[in-house]
Amino acid sequence: MTIDLSMPGSSGLLDDVGGKKHMNFFSNRYVLALTGAAGIGGFLFGYDTGVISGALLYIRDDFPAVRDNYFLQETIVSMALVGAIIGAAGGGWINDTYGRRKSTLVADMLFALGSLVMCSAGDPYILILGRLLVGLGVGIASVTAPVYIAEAAPSEIRGGLVSTNVLMITGGQFFSYLINLGFTEVPGTWRWMLGVAAVPAILQFVLMLFLPESPRWLFWKDEKAKAISVLEKIYDSDRLEEEVELLASSSMHEFQSDSTGSYLDIFKSKELRLAFFAGAGLQAFQQFTGINTVMYYSPTIVQMAGFTSNKLALLLSLIVAGMNAAGTIVGIYLIDRCGRRRLALTSLAGVVVSLAILAMAFILQSSPDICSNALNGACQGALGWFAVAGLALYIAFFSPGMGPVPWAVNSEIYPEAYRGMCGGMSATVNWVSNLIVAQTFLSIVGLVGTGLTFLIIAGIAVLAFIFVALYVPETKGLSFEQVELLWKERAWGNQGNRQSLLGAAP
Repeated sequence: MTIDLSMPGSSGLLDDVGGKKHMNFFSNRYVLALTGAAGIGGFLFGYDTGVISGALLYIRDDFPAVRDNYFLQETIVSMALVGAIIGAAGGGWINDTYGRRKSTLVADMLFALGSLVMCSAGDPYILILGRLLVGLGVGIASVTAPVYIAEAAPSEIRGGLVSTNVLMITGGQFFSYLINLGFTEVPGTWRWMLGVAAVPAILQFVLMLFLPESPRWLFWKDEKAKAISVLEKIYDSDRLEEEVELLASSSMHEFQSDSTGSYLDIFKSKELRLAFFAGAGLQAFQQFTGINTVMYYSPTIVQMAGFTSNKLALLLSLIVAGMNAAGTIVGIYLIDRCGRRRLALTSLAGVVVSLAILAMAFILQSSPDICSNALNGACQGALGWFAVAGLALYIAFFSPGMGPVPWAVNSEIYPEAYRGMCGGMSATVNWVSNLIVAQTFLSIVGLVGTGLTFLIIAGIAVLAFIFVALYVPETKGLSFEQVELLWKERAWGNQGNRQSLLGAAP
């Protein structure tokens, strides 16, 4: 098999990696079961970010102090993001020190505890505490699930399996909209909406008790016998020998059990800096190109487009969430076929076009000279549907590419000793960017108008396209060891790396 690494900064140094026996996506039920169990954390991640928009309507009715205090409302919403930032920042260290499995168990306990605190809250301040606990769980899960899946996945299907976690996130968002609609007539509405998240958290906790630790983490911690027993369930005998040889050769310089990485090392090492810059940049651009603006404020955007009915706005928002989940399925299919880099570039090109359409619809709608008085209603209605079409096109392009690619890339571009730390730092960048976007979008709309706001986001998407083209390498089909050597070549040139890389390949 030939792997082409040709791209800016790479000289295509992998010519041949031998005759590996490849797996397809559904060929190993054990890996799929592990992915599904780990992905419950992604589901909770998505559910929590989506459910609060509907629950807040009823929280305001129950607590007069919240109804009349916009700052308290914003705190209830944003406290989960604050918790996620803290959880992601600390989650990397927890992952590297205690392992992926124990990190998941900690996240589940925080999810379940936070959900129960929220549903039983007697005042808004207890509710805020529950939101913080759930946010901590979301932050740890956002670091742990992609890494846990990636480290158990065969390299040829790693991108698709990690993207399954993103499907669980988008599925959780979609399910949260259904829950919001389903509990509107049930006594205790918002308590059910927020408390039901404890069920999948408890389910994942029980499942993880029967699942193993990541084999690569075990090998790094010098528990080689346990690591090999896990790998035996994933690979056949021939492939198992190849994978163990790769891990053994890497352990000579990267997986020493007494070699522990520090956060300072990430900025001292040129190759680590380059990898972190690419990974964190992808996470930041995922948010600043507007996805959670669309997900958090899609009912508002639909109403801005002229659809004043709350019911129609919620229905169209449900369709948007469904399209996001469906697009992620397309991404799972494409990411190991087209590659991460090409998929991200195609996605961003479509995002730029769709945001331009969305911006133009709002600009034309707000212009008094566009629609004559006689045809004003029909014209405004047509432009409203034009805006909704731009919104749908945005989701169609974003969800298969810039949805899963940042998480997949960040799960595979760092050395084992730094994978948790760098993944945690990148996830923190994602959550901080998420918080900035969520807190500023409506303010920017009020300042410059909806149309110009979407033009600004389109400009950011152009910058994101340039960033991916220049700084993000293709990692499709590469082992972790090959990715690591790729970064060394980009940092120092290919002097001495060609022989090392060919030697690492079976």
